[in-house]
Amino acid sequence: MSLILNQLPCKLLCLRRPVLVRCSPPHHSSSASSPQSSQNLPLTIILADPSRPQLVRAVIRRDGDMDALDHEFSSDFMEVTEVIGTSNGWITSLVDGGVRLREHPGRIPKEVRPIFLPPHATLHLCQAQLATNVAMSASSPEKEDCAVAVKFLGPQLSICKGPAQSNAEWIHIRISNPCFFSSHVMYSEKEDMFRIIGSGGHLVGSWNLGKKPKFQRLQFQNLPELSKAKRELLYSCNTSEHLVESRTTGETFMVKWYKRIAKTIYGIERMETKALMVFKIDEQQGNAVYTQDIGDLCIFLSRSESFCVPACLARHMRRNRVKLMDVDEITIIDLAAQKWN
Repeated sequence: MSLILNQLPCKLLCLRRPVLVRCSPPHHSSSASSPQSSQNLPLTIILADPSRPQLVRAVIRRDGDMDALDHEFSSDFMEVTEVIGTSNGWITSLVDGGVRLREHPGRIPKEVRPIFLPPHATLHLCQAQLATNVAMSASSPEKEDCAVAVKFLGPQLSICKGPAQSNAEWIHIRISNPCFFSSHVMYSEKEDMFRIIGSGGHLVGSWNLGKKPKFQRLQFQNLPELSKAKRELLYSCNTSEHLVESRTTGETFMVKWYKRIAKTIYGIERMETKALMVFKIDEQQGNAVYTQDIGDLCIFLSRSESFCVPACLARHMRRNRVKLMDVDEITIIDLAAQKWN
């Protein structure tokens, strides 16, 4: 079953600072040999859609949860900031055609030292001005082993190793399979590779410097039986796929996010979530197994950097929930309560 309608992804800017939180890992099966006991929760997420500049929202962390904060942004916010994405609290911008990293100043403005990456190239028949998102492998680009990946809309994926080092350089990768052209990149700590889920969720590609690219084809398992009305609803939706990794359990999940236009306010179409499907990735068997139970975990999902944490880290979240954070809506889905017929 393939329920795919593609559109250009919205750009969501994730402004993050590391926050050390410790709790006992969930008590259920895990493939991780040595699960970590700490997670980073976002401090602030700014949700912005460059194609609809009137829609900009901010989400902040309060008491271990992410709450919407209505704030007036200028209509030219995206153009003025030149932001193409953020990761781990570092804002990535295109400045005079080059990539600049700048740490988010937080609540109190302060002078921050920008890091200018070396000039990057544009591969033949590619473009390097519009990005789907950015992912960073470490909490700071100043770490020697850090790598920054920028996924440009289209075939180009660019990775810079040691962005703050004097010998930093770009490695530009041309991805031939068009199913990855509008997808988002994420960093997998478990695999130590940047991973991209192809449109439709059937193919996962993994890249890193010094390693041979890997591609894994996924077979959907345990799909729910859909009623005719539900099937027609899903076919009418815009569908996007997102990979999230639980660092405490070592599990990887794929979330299929179904949205469609629900209403128009002041001439601006607003999208609304109609359904979610969560699949647990079986790396060894190559299966994407549908599930309505992710255990004691919860997922925070945006169109930029999404994350999966134990529910005990999010004070106002309960287990087996997904919190959706988008420019049009912020809502919570109880996976066990979803009905398909």
